Amino acid sequence: MESSSVFGVRLPLKQRYFLLLCIAAGAIITYHKFTRKYPVEIKRMSRVAGLTANTSQFTLEGKPFRILGGSIHYFRVPRAYWQDRLMKLKSCGLNTLTTYVPWNLHEPEQGVFNFEDQLDLEAFLHLASSLGLWVILRPGPYICAEWDLGGLPSWLLRDRNMKLRTTYQGFTDAVNAFFDQLIKKVVPHQFSKGGPIIAVQVENEYGSYAKDKEYMPFIKEALLSRGITELLMTSDNKEGLKLGGVKGALETINFQKLNLNDIKYLDEIQPQRPKMVMEYWSGWFDLWGNLHHVYTAEDMIPVVTEILVMDLSINLYMFHGGTNFGFMNGAFAVGIPAPKPMVTSYDYDAPLSEAGDYTSKYHLLRNVFSHYHIHPLPELPPLRERRAYQPAVVQQHLSLWDILHFTDKPLKSEKPINMENLPVNNNNGQSYGYTLYETIITRGGLLNSKNNIRDRALVFVDKIFVGVLDYKTQELALPDGKVSHGRRTLGLLVENCGRVNYGQTLDEQRKGLVGDIELNKEVLRDFIIHSLDMKPGFLNRIENSGHWKSMREQQSFPTFFQAKLYVNGSPKDTFIKLPGWSKGVIFINGKNLGRYWSIGPQQTLYVPGPWLHRGDNQVLLFEEQETDGKVLFTTTPDYGMAVDV
Repeated sequence: MESSSVFGVRLPLKQRYFLLLCIAAGAIITYHKFTRKYPVEIKRMSRVAGLTANTSQFTLEGKPFRILGGSIHYFRVPRAYWQDRLMKLKSCGLNTLTTYVPWNLHEPEQGVFNFEDQLDLEAFLHLASSLGLWVILRPGPYICAEWDLGGLPSWLLRDRNMKLRTTYQGFTDAVNAFFDQLIKKVVPHQFSKGGPIIAVQVENEYGSYAKDKEYMPFIKEALLSRGITELLMTSDNKEGLKLGGVKGALETINFQKLNLNDIKYLDEIQPQRPKMVMEYWSGWFDLWGNLHHVYTAEDMIPVVTEILVMDLSINLYMFHGGTNFGFMNGAFAVGIPAPKPMVTSYDYDAPLSEAGDYTSKYHLLRNVFSHYHIHPLPELPPLRERRAYQPAVVQQHLSLWDILHFTDKPLKSEKPINMENLPVNNNNGQSYGYTLYETIITRGGLLNSKNNIRDRALVFVDKIFVGVLDYKTQELALPDGKVSHGRRTLGLLVENCGRVNYGQTLDEQRKGLVGDIELNKEVLRDFIIHSLDMKPGFLNRIENSGHWKSMREQQSFPTFFQAKLYVNGSPKDTFIKLPGWSKGVIFINGKNLGRYWSIGPQQTLYVPGPWLHRGDNQVLLFEEQETDGKVLFTTTPDYGMAVDV
């Protein structure tokens, strides 16, 4: 009998064959276990051609492909609901998810990066992939998005010479540092590596800004040099198309009302290339003090149908808007005398509502998109239950004047200093919230802001409220004191209501007191400045302080109020309603739900169930001027009186 050596041991031939058979079987079992555990890795070997735009039709893996997309921003949706919202997107007949990336959240302080929890972009991309959705990523660095400063971090504005969205070195150095962190996380999720990303957008609507011809090539190279290999795109409205493109990227168009001449123009500048509406605006944003915008299904569905009949690809902006939690809302300044801030809700009148409800638009769109699928669409995920909880009981209050020692050490300064240049947050300045400026005056008279208040100031003399200064009201009469030439404290509590996110004024978005103010035409000097950005550390300090007063004791505004919301059973979504309150901010269990303001249109704030827990939940309200002490809950949102877009 022949024998041979296996692993250095001589074995008879039959035993050798048997042993090799066992090794082969083990290898097959290991392979199957591996493929089950890492299916993406195996898929990676089979992928050849990604999304191409070389003819009048997109191709993906060499086959004709139409993008049916919808925008959902991971940073506007509680992470616990990401899967629910993406499944509803897929069930509507869409095959592609688009999302922006907010630089200001991912790099809140220069050189300090956050890609965890609510900001775990890679988890969001993994989830999209697991649900069979493709992704168009829009990494900015500027994103517009009705988001504070269009997603640019406010610490950029510490540089007095800063020129945002240009090749000014202070800006490009910061972009490079951010992209060094961001793009390495994105690259493994590209189509060519087995991931869901089929296209990446270069900047955003640059044709409407267009201050530097070298800027778009710089951003394009910043993506390519860090390993982006998928199809590049740009996105502009009709006018922006003239200046917003960059060689090597497919130009796409944004609109709401279909104008055939716009499509013709896109065809003329890019003959024999696929045409895509990157932002088909499914609704519109709302501004404080205006009406709630709606775009009816009757107006929308014929346009979407026509776009598809014309063989265009489409992305619904927004498919699901979500919420501007915290202080993240932007402001609008185009064609109006002064900026107006966006409301907290980003419902957008989108097909899927702020709380994830189906709308008539959703059902009608689903019917339209179903005609572009061979197989039946997935069943609709069930709706989530909501609850109108019993009113929260307001138990205690604490005046602004009693909590100033919990803020960072106040700054003494001869002249006023804007928020961004304050020496707080590791010398990154203050980004959001309120700043209190105090100085000594010896008489009353006419206070003139010289239009240097950004954006709105409550004015106090010896802690007594005397009026509001803003863009519209720039003068205020201050009363004389009881003692002639007696020393009194003038206080200005200045709120950053949200930085402009679109237009030509991005470089001018510094907040707080941005210049001198005058009393009786004399410039005021020698300020004490308190930063009130209301971050978690500050909130913890005041919540645990022993200075809270019972509701029987007199309140002096502005005031923090503490209330308890009792949740019996499994927490559900709800909306908070404050009919007897004026203006302020709400926190639940330490999470900033956003601003409320009685001028509307928005009258309710969305409270996600996953942010609540069984038993007592801590509700903290910062109210500027008045309250009836009632914190109500409802299952139905109230976005105010509606007007057609």
